[in-house]
Amino acid sequence: MSDAERKPTLVVGGGMSGITTALELSELGVDVILVEKEPFLGGRVASFTNYFPKLCPPWCGLEINFKRLKNDQHVTLHTQAKVTKLEGTPGAYKATIEVAPRYINEKCTACGDCAKVCATEIDDTFNKGLSKTKAVYMSHPLAFPKAFVLDKDAASDDDCKKIAAACKYGAVNLDDATRTLEVEVGNVVWATGWRNYDVAKVSYLNYDKLDDVVTNLEFERIASTSGPTQGKLTRPSDGKEIESIAFVQCAGSRDVNHLPYCSGVCCLGSLKHISYVREKAPNAKVYMFHIDVRAGKYEAFYTKISAEDNVEIIKGKVAGIYPEGDKLRVMVEDIDAAKALKVDVDMAVLATGVVPNTDDLPMEVEKDEYGFMLLDLDNKSVIPAGMVRKPTDVATCVQDATGAAMRALTQE
Repeated sequence: MSDAERKPTLVVGGGMSGITTALELSELGVDVILVEKEPFLGGRVASFTNYFPKLCPPWCGLEINFKRLKNDQHVTLHTQAKVTKLEGTPGAYKATIEVAPRYINEKCTACGDCAKVCATEIDDTFNKGLSKTKAVYMSHPLAFPKAFVLDKDAASDDDCKKIAAACKYGAVNLDDATRTLEVEVGNVVWATGWRNYDVAKVSYLNYDKLDDVVTNLEFERIASTSGPTQGKLTRPSDGKEIESIAFVQCAGSRDVNHLPYCSGVCCLGSLKHISYVREKAPNAKVYMFHIDVRAGKYEAFYTKISAEDNVEIIKGKVAGIYPEGDKLRVMVEDIDAAKALKVDVDMAVLATGVVPNTDDLPMEVEKDEYGFMLLDLDNKSVIPAGMVRKPTDVATCVQDATGAAMRALTQE
Protein backbone atom coordinates (compact mmCIF):
# COMPACT_ATOMS: atom_id res chain seq x y z
CA MET A 1 0.00 0.00 0.00
CA SER A 2 1.35 3.45 -0.93
CA ASP A 3 1.60 6.24 1.64
CA ALA A 4 -1.07 8.14 -0.29
CA GLU A 5 -3.51 5.24 0.10
CA ARG A 6 -2.76 4.50 3.73
CA LYS A 7 -5.34 5.65 6.26
CA PRO A 8 -4.24 7.18 9.57
CA THR A 9 -3.60 4.96 12.57
CA LEU A 10 -5.59 5.68 15.71
CA VAL A 11 -3.51 5.48 18.91
CA VAL A 12 -5.54 5.58 22.13
CA GLY A 13 -3.58 6.60 25.23
CA GLY A 14 -1.01 9.37 25.63
CA GLY A 15 1.36 7.73 28.07
CA MET A 16 4.81 6.41 27.27
CA SER A 17 3.47 3.51 25.16
CA GLY A 18 1.05 5.63 23.15
CA ILE A 19 3.55 8.43 22.55
CA THR A 20 6.20 5.94 21.42
CA THR A 21 3.79 4.22 19.03
CA ALA A 22 2.71 7.55 17.52
CA LEU A 23 6.27 8.81 17.01
CA GLU A 24 7.55 5.54 15.55
CA LEU A 25 4.73 5.54 12.97
CA SER A 26 5.17 9.24 12.25
CA GLU A 27 8.87 8.79 11.48
CA LEU A 28 7.82 6.30 8.81
CA GLY A 29 5.48 8.86 7.26
CA VAL A 30 2.24 7.43 8.68
CA ASP A 31 -0.44 9.87 9.83
CA VAL A 32 -1.53 9.28 13.43
CA ILE A 33 -4.52 10.41 15.47
CA LEU A 34 -3.43 10.36 19.13
CA VAL A 35 -6.24 10.41 21.72
CA GLU A 36 -5.66 11.04 25.45
CA LYS A 37 -8.39 11.30 28.10
CA GLU A 38 -6.43 13.69 30.36
CA PRO A 39 -5.62 17.35 29.52
CA PHE A 40 -1.90 16.54 29.26
CA LEU A 41 0.29 13.75 27.90
CA GLY A 42 2.74 11.60 29.81
CA GLY A 43 0.46 9.21 31.68
CA ARG A 44 1.63 7.79 35.00
CA VAL A 45 5.31 8.11 34.07
CA ALA A 46 4.98 11.90 34.16
CA SER A 47 4.20 11.73 37.88
CA PHE A 48 7.17 9.52 38.78
CA THR A 49 10.16 10.88 40.68
CA ASN A 50 12.56 8.51 38.89
CA TYR A 51 12.08 5.46 36.72
CA PHE A 52 13.94 2.37 35.59
CA PRO A 53 16.38 1.39 34.28
CA LYS A 54 18.58 4.47 34.82
CA LEU A 55 16.71 5.87 37.85
CA CYS A 56 16.59 9.27 36.18
CA PRO A 57 13.68 11.72 36.21
CA PRO A 58 11.08 10.89 33.53
CA TRP A 59 11.58 14.28 31.90
CA CYS A 60 14.87 13.21 30.38
CA GLY A 61 12.76 11.08 28.02
CA LEU A 62 9.37 12.78 27.98
CA GLU A 63 10.68 16.26 27.22
CA ILE A 64 12.42 15.00 24.08
CA ASN A 65 9.26 13.21 22.97
CA PHE A 66 7.13 16.29 23.63
CA LYS A 67 9.47 18.40 21.52
CA ARG A 68 9.21 15.86 18.71
CA LEU A 69 5.42 15.88 18.92
CA LYS A 70 5.24 19.68 18.94
CA ASN A 71 6.94 19.84 15.54
CA ASP A 72 5.38 16.69 14.10
CA GLN A 73 3.26 17.14 10.96
CA HIS A 74 1.93 13.59 10.99
CA VAL A 75 0.42 13.45 14.51
CA THR A 76 -2.97 15.01 15.28
CA LEU A 77 -3.47 15.24 19.03
CA HIS A 78 -6.77 15.28 20.90
CA THR A 79 -6.59 15.66 24.70
CA GLN A 80 -9.55 15.37 27.08
CA ALA A 81 -10.88 12.95 24.52
CA LYS A 82 -12.21 9.41 24.43
CA VAL A 83 -13.20 6.92 21.76
CA THR A 84 -16.89 6.24 22.29
CA LYS A 85 -17.52 3.99 19.30
CA LEU A 86 -15.33 1.77 17.16
CA GLU A 87 -16.49 -0.41 14.28
CA GLY A 88 -14.82 -2.33 11.48
CA THR A 89 -11.69 -4.37 10.90
CA PRO A 90 -8.03 -3.61 10.12
CA GLY A 91 -7.87 -1.37 7.08
CA ALA A 92 -11.43 -0.13 7.52
CA TYR A 93 -12.19 1.12 11.03
CA LYS A 94 -14.64 3.89 11.81
CA ALA A 95 -14.14 5.64 15.16
CA THR A 96 -16.20 8.21 17.03
CA ILE A 97 -14.15 10.50 19.27
CA GLU A 98 -15.69 12.78 21.88
CA VAL A 99 -13.51 15.77 22.79
CA ALA A 100 -14.41 17.66 25.97
CA PRO A 101 -14.01 21.47 26.06
CA ARG A 102 -10.75 22.82 27.40
CA TYR A 103 -11.96 26.45 27.52
CA ILE A 104 -8.39 27.55 26.79
CA ASN A 105 -7.39 27.59 23.13
CA GLU A 106 -4.16 27.49 21.13
CA LYS A 107 -3.47 31.19 21.78
CA CYS A 108 -2.41 30.31 25.36
CA THR A 109 1.22 31.21 26.13
CA ALA A 110 1.20 29.54 29.59
CA CYS A 111 1.94 32.92 31.21
CA GLY A 112 -0.17 32.01 34.25
CA ASP A 113 -2.10 35.28 34.56
CA CYS A 114 -5.36 33.33 34.57
CA ALA A 115 -4.33 31.25 37.59
CA LYS A 116 -3.27 34.36 39.53
CA VAL A 117 -6.83 35.74 39.54
CA CYS A 118 -8.57 32.40 40.13
CA ALA A 119 -9.78 31.92 43.73
CA THR A 120 -11.31 28.45 43.27
CA GLU A 121 -9.17 25.51 44.35
CA ILE A 122 -9.66 21.87 43.39
CA ASP A 123 -7.95 18.60 44.29
CA ASP A 124 -4.68 18.29 42.41
CA THR A 125 -5.09 14.97 40.60
CA PHE A 126 -1.49 15.07 39.37
CA ASN A 127 -0.43 15.01 43.04
CA LYS A 128 -2.97 12.23 43.70
CA GLY A 129 -5.19 14.55 45.74
CA LEU A 130 -2.45 15.24 48.30
CA SER A 131 -2.59 18.97 47.54
CA LYS A 132 -4.77 21.60 45.90
CA THR A 133 -4.42 23.50 42.65
CA LYS A 134 -6.34 26.31 40.98
CA ALA A 135 -9.40 25.52 38.86
CA VAL A 136 -7.41 26.82 35.88
CA TYR A 137 -4.10 24.98 35.80
CA MET A 138 -1.21 23.16 34.15
CA SER A 139 -0.38 19.89 35.88
CA HIS A 140 3.34 20.76 36.06
CA PRO A 141 5.80 23.20 34.41
CA LEU A 142 6.78 20.78 31.62
CA ALA A 143 3.20 19.77 30.79
CA PHE A 144 2.32 19.09 27.15
CA PRO A 145 0.37 20.65 25.54
CA LYS A 146 1.94 23.67 27.20
CA ALA A 147 -1.34 25.44 27.83
CA PHE A 148 -3.67 25.86 30.76
CA VAL A 149 -6.99 24.06 31.12
CA LEU A 150 -10.07 25.33 32.96
CA ASP A 151 -12.31 23.16 35.11
CA LYS A 152 -15.38 25.28 34.41
CA ASP A 153 -17.67 23.02 36.44
CA ALA A 154 -15.61 23.71 39.56
CA ALA A 155 -14.87 27.42 39.04
CA SER A 156 -17.43 30.02 40.07
CA ASP A 157 -19.03 32.24 37.44
CA ASP A 158 -17.17 35.20 38.95
CA ASP A 159 -13.86 33.35 38.67
CA CYS A 160 -14.56 32.41 35.05
CA LYS A 161 -15.17 36.07 34.18
CA LYS A 162 -11.97 37.12 35.96
CA ILE A 163 -9.98 34.41 34.16
CA ALA A 164 -11.27 35.53 30.77
CA ALA A 165 -10.56 39.19 31.55
CA ALA A 166 -7.02 38.43 32.78
CA CYS A 167 -5.95 36.78 29.51
CA LYS A 168 -4.47 39.45 27.25
CA TYR A 169 -4.05 36.95 24.41
CA GLY A 170 -7.72 36.07 24.04
CA ALA A 171 -7.06 32.41 24.80
CA VAL A 172 -10.09 31.88 27.07
CA ASN A 173 -13.28 30.69 25.38
CA LEU A 174 -16.01 30.18 27.99
CA ASP A 175 -18.43 29.10 25.23
CA ASP A 176 -16.26 26.15 24.21
CA ALA A 177 -18.30 22.96 23.86
CA THR A 178 -17.91 19.20 23.47
CA ARG A 179 -17.02 18.15 19.93
CA THR A 180 -17.77 14.81 18.31
CA LEU A 181 -15.44 13.61 15.56
CA GLU A 182 -15.93 10.69 13.20
CA VAL A 183 -12.77 9.39 11.58
CA GLU A 184 -11.81 6.54 9.27
CA VAL A 185 -8.57 4.83 10.24
CA GLY A 186 -6.63 1.83 9.05
CA ASN A 187 -5.51 0.48 12.41
CA VAL A 188 -6.06 1.00 16.11
CA VAL A 189 -3.39 0.71 18.81
CA TRP A 190 -4.78 0.58 22.36
CA ALA A 191 -2.30 1.95 24.92
CA THR A 192 -4.49 3.13 27.78
CA GLY A 193 -2.17 1.84 30.51
CA TRP A 194 -3.16 0.82 34.01
CA ARG A 195 -4.56 1.94 37.34
CA ASN A 196 -4.04 0.99 40.96
CA TYR A 197 -6.24 -1.69 42.43
CA ASP A 198 -8.73 -0.16 44.87
CA VAL A 199 -6.69 -1.01 47.95
CA ALA A 200 -9.45 0.21 50.28
CA LYS A 201 -10.99 -3.20 49.53
CA VAL A 202 -8.07 -4.78 51.42
CA SER A 203 -9.71 -3.74 54.67
CA TYR A 204 -7.01 -4.88 57.10
CA LEU A 205 -4.54 -2.37 55.61
CA ASN A 206 -6.83 0.53 56.59
CA TYR A 207 -5.81 2.73 53.66
CA ASP A 208 -9.11 4.60 53.75
CA LYS A 209 -8.95 5.18 57.51
CA LEU A 210 -5.33 6.15 58.24
CA ASP A 211 -3.83 9.27 56.64
CA ASP A 212 -0.27 8.01 56.88
CA VAL A 213 -1.01 4.85 54.90
CA VAL A 214 -0.38 5.84 51.28
CA THR A 215 -0.16 4.08 47.93
CA ASN A 216 3.02 3.67 45.93
CA LEU A 217 1.83 6.27 43.39
CA GLU A 218 1.11 8.76 46.18
CA PHE A 219 4.59 8.19 47.57
CA GLU A 220 6.06 8.99 44.15
CA ARG A 221 4.53 12.46 44.40
CA ILE A 222 5.58 12.92 48.04
CA ALA A 223 9.18 12.16 47.04
CA SER A 224 9.16 14.45 44.02
CA THR A 225 10.62 17.96 44.22
CA SER A 226 7.60 19.10 42.18
CA GLY A 227 5.21 17.32 44.54
CA PRO A 228 3.06 18.52 47.44
CA THR A 229 5.97 18.61 49.93
CA GLN A 230 8.72 19.65 47.46
CA GLY A 231 10.33 16.27 47.94
CA LYS A 232 10.46 16.27 51.75
CA LEU A 233 9.40 12.89 53.15
CA THR A 234 6.74 14.04 55.58
CA ARG A 235 3.62 12.42 56.98
CA PRO A 236 0.34 13.51 55.38
CA SER A 237 -1.34 13.63 58.80
CA ASP A 238 0.82 16.31 60.44
CA GLY A 239 3.74 17.20 58.16
CA LYS A 240 6.30 15.56 60.47
CA GLU A 241 9.43 14.32 58.69
CA ILE A 242 9.56 10.55 58.79
CA GLU A 243 11.97 8.65 61.02
CA SER A 244 10.68 5.22 60.02
CA ILE A 245 8.72 3.78 57.10
CA ALA A 246 7.31 0.42 55.99
CA PHE A 247 6.86 -0.74 52.41
CA VAL A 248 4.09 -3.32 52.17
CA GLN A 249 4.22 -5.60 49.13
CA CYS A 250 1.36 -7.35 47.36
CA ALA A 251 -1.33 -4.95 48.61
CA GLY A 252 -4.12 -6.57 46.66
CA SER A 253 -1.91 -8.72 44.42
CA ARG A 254 -1.29 -12.47 44.65
CA ASP A 255 -4.42 -12.77 46.75
CA VAL A 256 -7.36 -14.99 45.78
CA ASN A 257 -9.70 -12.48 47.43
CA HIS A 258 -8.46 -9.60 45.27
CA LEU A 259 -5.99 -9.91 42.34
CA PRO A 260 -4.68 -13.48 42.09
CA TYR A 261 -1.81 -12.53 39.78
CA CYS A 262 1.57 -10.90 40.42
CA SER A 263 1.56 -7.27 39.32
CA GLY A 264 5.13 -7.57 38.13
CA VAL A 265 6.59 -4.13 38.83
CA CYS A 266 5.66 -3.59 42.49
CA CYS A 267 8.82 -5.03 44.05
CA LEU A 268 11.06 -2.92 41.84
CA GLY A 269 8.92 0.10 42.60
CA SER A 270 9.37 -0.34 46.34
CA LEU A 271 13.11 -0.92 46.00
CA LYS A 272 13.24 2.32 44.03
CA HIS A 273 11.24 4.04 46.80
CA ILE A 274 13.73 2.81 49.37
CA SER A 275 16.45 4.52 47.33
CA TYR A 276 14.47 7.77 47.67
CA VAL A 277 14.39 7.36 51.46
CA ARG A 278 18.09 6.59 51.65
CA GLU A 279 18.80 9.79 49.69
CA LYS A 280 16.31 12.13 51.37
CA ALA A 281 16.14 10.75 54.93
CA PRO A 282 19.29 8.62 55.37
CA ASN A 283 18.77 8.13 59.09
CA ALA A 284 15.22 6.83 58.74
CA LYS A 285 14.59 3.16 59.52
CA VAL A 286 13.21 1.31 56.49
CA TYR A 287 11.28 -1.96 56.42
CA MET A 288 10.07 -3.87 53.38
CA PHE A 289 7.67 -6.76 53.95
CA HIS A 290 7.16 -9.21 51.09
CA ILE A 291 5.99 -12.66 50.05
CA ASP A 292 9.09 -12.93 47.89
CA VAL A 293 11.04 -10.27 46.02
CA ARG A 294 10.74 -10.44 42.25
CA ALA A 295 13.40 -8.16 40.80
CA GLY A 296 13.78 -9.91 37.45
CA LYS A 297 16.74 -8.61 35.45
CA TYR A 298 17.41 -5.97 38.13
CA GLU A 299 18.61 -8.46 40.75
CA ALA A 300 21.80 -6.42 41.27
CA PHE A 301 19.67 -3.45 42.28
CA TYR A 302 17.87 -5.58 44.87
CA THR A 303 21.21 -6.77 46.25
CA LYS A 304 22.45 -3.19 46.50
CA ILE A 305 19.34 -1.87 48.26
CA SER A 306 19.10 -4.79 50.68
CA ALA A 307 22.68 -4.09 51.83
CA GLU A 308 21.99 -0.41 52.61
CA ASP A 309 22.21 0.88 56.19
CA ASN A 310 18.91 1.07 58.11
CA VAL A 311 17.16 -1.21 55.62
CA GLU A 312 15.47 -4.46 56.66
CA ILE A 313 13.82 -6.61 53.99
CA ILE A 314 11.66 -9.17 55.74
CA LYS A 315 9.81 -12.14 54.22
CA GLY A 316 6.30 -12.02 55.58
CA LYS A 317 2.82 -10.92 54.50
CA VAL A 318 1.40 -7.99 56.47
CA ALA A 319 -1.73 -8.96 58.41
CA GLY A 320 -2.82 -5.48 59.46
CA ILE A 321 -1.94 -1.82 59.95
CA TYR A 322 -3.41 0.00 62.95
CA PRO A 323 -2.92 3.28 64.85
CA GLU A 324 -0.56 3.12 67.82
CA GLY A 325 -0.20 6.51 69.52
CA ASP A 326 1.20 8.87 66.89
CA LYS A 327 2.61 5.91 64.93
CA LEU A 328 1.32 3.12 62.71
CA ARG A 329 1.65 -0.43 63.97
CA VAL A 330 2.37 -2.99 61.25
CA MET A 331 1.46 -6.56 62.17
CA VAL A 332 3.45 -9.16 60.22
CA GLU A 333 4.87 -12.64 60.54
CA ASP A 334 8.61 -12.92 59.96
CA ILE A 335 8.66 -16.23 58.05
CA ASP A 336 12.41 -16.83 58.27
CA ALA A 337 12.54 -16.13 62.02
CA ALA A 338 9.21 -17.93 62.61
CA LYS A 339 7.83 -15.20 64.84
CA ALA A 340 5.18 -12.50 64.80
CA LEU A 341 6.37 -8.90 64.61
CA LYS A 342 4.84 -5.60 65.66
CA VAL A 343 6.69 -2.78 63.93
CA ASP A 344 5.85 0.86 64.65
CA VAL A 345 6.52 3.36 61.84
CA ASP A 346 5.65 6.90 60.80
CA MET A 347 4.35 5.97 57.35
CA ALA A 348 3.33 2.85 55.43
CA VAL A 349 3.49 2.64 51.63
CA LEU A 350 1.30 0.06 49.92
CA ALA A 351 2.57 -1.58 46.74
CA THR A 352 -0.86 -1.77 45.18
CA GLY A 353 -1.80 -4.17 42.41
CA VAL A 354 -1.87 -3.27 38.71
CA VAL A 355 -5.21 -3.33 36.87
CA PRO A 356 -5.33 -2.82 33.07
CA ASN A 357 -7.46 0.04 31.74
CA THR A 358 -9.48 -2.15 29.40
CA ASP A 359 -12.95 -1.81 30.92
CA ASP A 360 -14.15 0.86 28.48
CA LEU A 361 -13.06 -0.64 25.17
CA PRO A 362 -15.67 0.41 22.59
CA MET A 363 -15.56 -2.92 20.73
CA GLU A 364 -15.09 -6.55 21.61
CA VAL A 365 -11.48 -7.70 21.82
CA GLU A 366 -9.90 -10.81 23.24
CA LYS A 367 -8.75 -10.47 26.85
CA ASP A 368 -7.37 -12.88 29.40
CA GLU A 369 -9.20 -13.77 32.60
CA TYR A 370 -7.76 -10.72 34.38
CA GLY A 371 -8.70 -8.16 31.74
CA PHE A 372 -5.32 -7.79 29.99
CA MET A 373 -5.61 -7.59 26.19
CA LEU A 374 -4.31 -10.51 24.18
CA LEU A 375 -2.26 -9.97 21.04
CA ASP A 376 -4.14 -11.21 17.98
CA LEU A 377 -1.48 -13.04 16.00
CA ASP A 378 -3.82 -13.28 12.99
CA ASN A 379 -3.81 -9.47 12.66
CA LYS A 380 -7.59 -9.13 12.78
CA SER A 381 -8.13 -6.89 15.77
CA VAL A 382 -7.12 -3.87 17.84
CA ILE A 383 -3.39 -3.92 18.68
CA PRO A 384 -2.49 -3.69 22.40
CA ALA A 385 0.63 -1.87 23.60
CA GLY A 386 2.29 -1.58 27.00
CA MET A 387 0.57 -2.19 30.31
CA VAL A 388 -2.84 -3.06 28.81
CA ARG A 389 -1.11 -6.24 27.64
CA LYS A 390 0.90 -7.19 30.71
CA PRO A 391 2.49 -5.59 33.79
CA THR A 392 5.98 -4.44 32.87
CA ASP A 393 8.52 -1.66 33.37
CA VAL A 394 8.76 1.54 31.33
CA ALA A 395 11.68 0.44 29.17
CA THR A 396 9.83 -2.74 28.17
CA CYS A 397 6.68 -0.71 27.44
CA VAL A 398 8.71 1.38 24.98
CA GLN A 399 9.94 -1.77 23.26
CA ASP A 400 6.41 -3.18 23.17
CA ALA A 401 5.08 0.08 21.70
CA THR A 402 7.69 -0.05 18.94
CA GLY A 403 6.49 -3.55 18.14
CA ALA A 404 2.88 -2.32 18.09
CA ALA A 405 3.85 0.40 15.60
CA MET A 406 5.47 -2.17 13.31
CA ARG A 407 2.42 -4.41 13.55
CA ALA A 408 0.16 -1.48 12.64
CA LEU A 409 2.41 -0.68 9.70
CA THR A 410 2.09 -4.18 8.26
CA GLN A 411 -1.41 -5.19 9.37
CA GLU A 412 -3.54 -3.63 6.64
